[in-house]
Amino acid sequence: MNAGISVDLRSATPPYEQIRSQISSLIATGALPVGSRLPTVRSLAADLGIAAGTVARAYKELEAAGLLESRRRNGTVVARAAHGSASGLPGGTVPEAVTAAVDLLVRSGRDARLSDELLLDLVRGKLRKG
Repeated sequence: MNAGISVDLRSATPPYEQIRSQISSLIATGALPVGSRLPTVRSLAADLGIAAGTVARAYKELEAAGLLESRRRNGTVVARAAHGSASGLPGGTVPEAVTAAVDLLVRSGRDARLSDELLLDLVRGKLRKG
């Protein structure tokens, strides 16, 4: 599933946090529905070229947040309660207008050649003010 998960080793954001936030976003937007199976820790680590412990930490934090659950035979899957808790909304779906606005923000940031980190800092700053 690498499904668009990537790690920027030059970023100030730790790799485990990059993985955690990307998977959380995929769950919140419905790209990873309930029951979706994630790659094994070793498999994702190999795909990303990072240590298995880094992926394990991201998975562990997502499991603690109720977004993932680990099952012996089925591996790591998106938890039933994940969609409600990921978005904070009943039913867990992010409104289409919000998703469209985020898509526009990302496109605009890319067009302006802003780094992902700067774009995230801008959003965090606005969230703190508002």
